[in-house]
Amino acid sequence: MATTAQTQLPVYDYRPGDGPVLVFLHYWGGSARTWQPVLDRLPDRAALNLDFRGWGRSRELPGPYTLEQFAHDTEAVIADAGVTDYVLVGHSMGGKVAQLAASARPAGLAGLVLVAPGPAKPAATVTPEYQEGLSHAYDSDESTAAARDTVLTATALDDETKARIVADSRSCAEEARLEWPRHGIAEDITSAARAIDVPVLVVAGEHDRVEPAGVLRDNLLPYLAHASMTVLPRSGHLLPLEAPDALAQVLRSAWGR
Repeated sequence: MATTAQTQLPVYDYRPGDGPVLVFLHYWGGSARTWQPVLDRLPDRAALNLDFRGWGRSRELPGPYTLEQFAHDTEAVIADAGVTDYVLVGHSMGGKVAQLAASARPAGLAGLVLVAPGPAKPAATVTPEYQEGLSHAYDSDESTAAARDTVLTATALDDETKARIVADSRSCAEEARLEWPRHGIAEDITSAARAIDVPVLVVAGEHDRVEPAGVLRDNLLPYLAHASMTVLPRSGHLLPLEAPDALAQVLRSAWGR
């Protein structure tokens, strides 16, 4: 997999293979490598994954760190890689970015897979008090580990993966870390979701405490014209790490050509 880094573009990895290209977008606190367990299970598949501006290998890039900027960055990376036939696969915050990117109806976009995504309409639980508490989730290694174990996951993870979650969540620009809880999570993008004109598959975790399946049914599906939903059993919010086998199978079934 070739890695590309340009001055104003997020760092990304592109792997040629069978298409359409799967373009992976990570969660708030994640990085491109969040998707590695899924990529390992799709060895022949063309794939592109990136570190959002302000995160991971792209943490030195200047802001803004808004969802709109991330959507523009995603489009720019896809163009830079020369990708012309692709599916956006967005997890959590990355799922909300994918909705914004898809709403522009870019040429070459074949579909979306939204994995435990931030819904188009913010949930009723997203109050100012909730946002303030969330903004401190990654304040320290200890608070990040607590969020990982009590909120983000519902299955046992190996020590290496658990350490990776903490490292990635802490490897970011301060402004990027605060943008999602203070602004992005509360942004209503229902008008953008209504503009999406490609097939959308929503994937939820049975025990997800961050974006429960019921919230996605109520706050996302009604705004999508061509959507279906599947729920992966026994999983929490970090589906790429908790259920990579099942998620890879979902991608093969939905976009196997």
